[in-house]
Amino acid sequence: MTRPIVFPAVLAALVLAGAAPPHAARNGSVRGRVELRRVAPTPEPRPSVADLGARLTRDGSDRLRSVVYLETAPRGAFDQSDPAHSIMDQRNETFVPHVLAITTGTTVDFPNSDRIYHNVFSLSRTKSFDLGRYAAGRSKSIRFDRPGIVRVFCDIHSHMSAFILVFNHPFFAMTDAEGRYRIENIPPGSYNVVAWNEGLASEPRVAVIPDGGSAELDFLLR
Repeated sequence: MTRPIVFPAVLAALVLAGAAPPHAARNGSVRGRVELRRVAPTPEPRPSVADLGARLTRDGSDRLRSVVYLETAPRGAFDQSDPAHSIMDQRNETFVPHVLAITTGTTVDFPNSDRIYHNVFSLSRTKSFDLGRYAAGRSKSIRFDRPGIVRVFCDIHSHMSAFILVFNHPFFAMTDAEGRYRIENIPPGSYNVVAWNEGLASEPRVAVIPDGGSAELDFLLR
């Protein structure tokens, strides 16, 4: 019986042709700038006897920062990682930062760095809690398991407030001092992107993320 002759070069070409892996899509990003027409004013604290005659000032630069996020996450793109930790400090009768963006399952610490008592609480549907009064140097924590917006207050100081935005995916970013943002590691595709600042959200805008490339998207709020 005669066996067919297969030349080595031909055999190698056939093996390579059959084993060639398909092109793997590369993640991309979206970047841009959020412009605020009008910045929300910073509430002034009630003056105490020790403050009489002194000029009370509050840094409002933290309110210039916005959050930009994908309205929905790419399918199968979110892998649950180890529980995260974040901090929202209390300094000079102010929550620092004023806006905190986290993923579900994150525990947020609320240290008291002032020399007075604070009482952090929220009545938000996403997460309702009351940490009670605690003194300087102490810290209390809360875990956030549902996506949504949490408005945070101090029961003792009515001028203190902050926002915590909880997402069920990692595709969000805080803007820098000049309003610029960048969201990384987004699978190629078309997504609705939203910009948020101080309780106001933009209309969703479409960003098309190219294979291994970057899309640009600017927002104007207020």
